[in-house]
Amino acid sequence: MIVSRFTFRALALCAFASVLSACAASDGARRSSSAALPNLASVSASEQVLYSFSGGTDGGNAATGLALDRKGNLFGTTVVGGTNACGTVFKLAPQAEPPWTESVLYSFGCFADGKNPHGGVTFDPKGNLDGTTVSGGSGGSCGSSGCGVVFSLTPSTGTEKVLHSFIGGDDGFGPGGGVTFDGPTLYGTTPAPDGGKYSQGVVYSVSRGGSERIAHAFTGGKDGAGGSLGLLLLMSKSLYGVTEEGGAHSAGTVFRLSPVGKRWRLTTLYAFKGTPDAASPYGGLVADSSGDLFGTTYYGGANNMGSVFELTPDRKGGYHERVLYSFAGGSDGSSPTSTLTLAGSVLYGTASAGGGSCGCGTVFKVDAASGAETTLHAFGGGGDGAYPYYGLTKGAKNTFYGTTVAGGVSGQGTVFALKP
Repeated sequence: MIVSRFTFRALALCAFASVLSACAASDGARRSSSAALPNLASVSASEQVLYSFSGGTDGGNAATGLALDRKGNLFGTTVVGGTNACGTVFKLAPQAEPPWTESVLYSFGCFADGKNPHGGVTFDPKGNLDGTTVSGGSGGSCGSSGCGVVFSLTPSTGTEKVLHSFIGGDDGFGPGGGVTFDGPTLYGTTPAPDGGKYSQGVVYSVSRGGSERIAHAFTGGKDGAGGSLGLLLLMSKSLYGVTEEGGAHSAGTVFRLSPVGKRWRLTTLYAFKGTPDAASPYGGLVADSSGDLFGTTYYGGANNMGSVFELTPDRKGGYHERVLYSFAGGSDGSSPTSTLTLAGSVLYGTASAGGGSCGCGTVFKVDAASGAETTLHAFGGGGDGAYPYYGLTKGAKNTFYGTTVAGGVSGQGTVFALKP
């Protein structure tokens, strides 16, 4: 079974509600027959919880990536909580010892201003924090309380502006991921089967004035279905991303969108084949100085427990793919949904499951040349957090920051720091 991003969001909410066993029933057969563990290493990294959400006015369910400013402040979103229980944009200010000081920059009002933000915020060129919500807005109902919005928030004043309200038609709905900038224009995706001309998701652009255009509407065929949780913009002005479904083997794709005049041309760089190849990517891509692309997949790999993959450009303009690492579902973790962080020749990321007795996920690193994997931390489901979905942000002094959607003091998720 291919897990759509709608199901991915549902799994995050189920983990948050501590009913993971019910949500994971469809994966039971796959996980019950784990293959032998590959050669891997485990080290005792220093993990520290910086903040535990209470689920009240401070927010809850931190299904978010983190943005870092020059002063070391961290910014992100919570799906629920806040003044109106519809999610927040928060800031964490560094302290000599945890907990860091949390302040809510904005509490969503559940209606025209948006509801339930996923994925975090991105600093735009003017220092605003921009992101998306999966529902709310004034564009339509989409069977719930709005089709979602793209928003911009001024951190100093807490003033929010809705740049676009999705209507659930050709423009898609329920974006639920971060945005990428090229000057004043931001880009993002909507998942399948959430809208678009073919009901398979879209890649969209939104101007600062709120004008939206569709760069590509996925068909669900060879071009894939459902865009990734983040887009990568390279110097060529091309956008790179993944689709979670579709493609020649119905296991997802890696694509490039290139500007051609006022239009965009989609090129499928690779179509995943499924086990023992990779399958079903959710996170975005990272690139090294040679143009190699790296990412994770939820399924696939030698054990169908997920993978880390690499795409290398060849002289003919194509790409060669290899699975760098196949997760085994034991101490190494399984089912990664994160975008990787590249530091030198090492890839850092999170696995959403596996790792210990509770299967609450791991932090790992993979050598980009050899594919050797090291588990840096296995979450225990208690005070250290549980279920990291959105990867890591690298800060100063070789410190990485991340979030969990559950666990912590109140079981409402955490922000953590880790030094490998």
